[in-house]
Amino acid sequence: MQILFVEDDAMNRRVVRDMLTIVGAEMTEAHDARMGLDMLSARQFDIVLMDLRMPGMDGLSAIRAIRERSDAKAKVPVIVVTADTAVGLRETCLDHGADDVLSKPVAMNALFDSIGRMISERGDAVLI
Repeated sequence: MQILFVEDDAMNRRVVRDMLTIVGAEMTEAHDARMGLDMLSARQFDIVLMDLRMPGMDGLSAIRAIRERSDAKAKVPVIVVTADTAVGLRETCLDHGADDVLSKPVAMNALFDSIGRMISERGDAVLI
């Protein structure tokens, strides 16, 4: 499984990478949204994990850019990973095209459950 994590904080990327390594998933890191969009254009990913608050382009804008693509990559599952606790944030993220929203610090079981749902909904044979 190929996962792109768009997150500006190196420690957050490391923690999630360590979790994903346990199940044999390969994680590619992008330290900002523009870099993440470039990586998504260049490679195929099964899932995108997206932070919301980053310098430059924010995560919601990046999700909109993904959903506006004219190719199959427009449908890649996007899971928001955020420390933001604003009321209504989950609904806002889903309205912008996110498939799920997880809170930081990310709990391993929540991450694996969300990825498993994305895989199941897509109908892939591989499960985490």
